[in-house]
Amino acid sequence: MYGALWRLLPGPVWLRVIIVIALIAAALYGLFWYVFPWASQFISPQDSTIGG
Repeated sequence: MYGALWRLLPGPVWLRVIIVIALIAAALYGLFWYVFPWASQFISPQDSTIGG
């Protein structure tokens, strides 16, 4: 999987590394600003069933 992705990226190795870092940063940005706040509506950490 990762090898196929690496071969699809254009340019020399240093450019591929920069592209991969940018893709990871974009994925983390999307998770922290959109996915995690949306998912927090459905998850309530205060509702514990342990010890209760």
